[in-house]
Amino acid sequence: MLSILMPVFNERERVGEAVAQVLSTELPTPFELVVVDDGSTDGTAELLGGFGDDGRVRLLAHERNRGKGAAVKTALAQARGEYATVFDADLEYDPADLRLLLPPLLDGRTNVCFGVRAFDGYTSHSFVYVMGNRAVTLACNVLFNVYLHDIMTCHKMMRTDLFRSLRLRSPGFAVEPEIAARLVQRGERIFEVPVHYCARTSAQGKKLTSVDGIRVMGTLLRCRFSS
Repeated sequence: MLSILMPVFNERERVGEAVAQVLSTELPTPFELVVVDDGSTDGTAELLGGFGDDGRVRLLAHERNRGKGAAVKTALAQARGEYATVFDADLEYDPADLRLLLPPLLDGRTNVCFGVRAFDGYTSHSFVYVMGNRAVTLACNVLFNVYLHDIMTCHKMMRTDLFRSLRLRSPGFAVEPEIAARLVQRGERIFEVPVHYCARTSAQGKKLTSVDGIRVMGTLLRCRFSS
C-alpha cells in the first residue's frame, strides 16, 4: 500500500480539489491519504472535515502552524503503507504522475524515486525561482558528489521504513533538501522520472520566499558536515 502524505496550511481555495484529484487517481496499488492541517486559520480545517467519511482518508491536525517539515513528520508517523510519498495541496503537481514513480519501487529497482520538474514556459513561475531551484540542486550535487536533477521536488517516493529512518529535523520547506541529502548519505540510488508541474504565483498563494532559499543552503551544509 502507498501512503500519500499531504501537509496543508491555509489552502481553502485548493485543498478540496487537491484531495478529490488524489482520491480519483487510479494507482497500481491500494493507497491511503494522510492529511495534516498545519494550524490553518482560513477555514481549511472545516473544509477537510467533509472528507472524513472516506475510508481512504485520515485527518490529522496541529493546533498551531509548525511548518511543512513538521506536518510531513506527523503524517509519516501515522503512515500504514509499505511506501510513502508527499503530495502538496497546492495543485502544482498532478497526482496521476504518482503512477510514474511507483514502478521502480514495486519491481525492486530502487528504494527511492523522485519526480523531476521540467520548468518549461508558463509552468516556471519566474526566472529567479527557476534559477534558485537549479542553484540549490547544483550545491547538493557538489557537496555530496552526486548528480540529481531536482532536489526540491515534492514528488519524493520511497519505502516508508527508509523514510522514517532519516530522522528529519527541518520544520519548514528545507525538509525537501534534507530528505535528498540524507538519502544520498545513506548510499541510496535515487531513481528519477519526469513529472508535470505548473507553479502558481505569489499572488495565487505560493509560500516560498528568498529566505527559504537561504535556509535550504544552510540545511545542505548542516547535512554535509553531520551524520
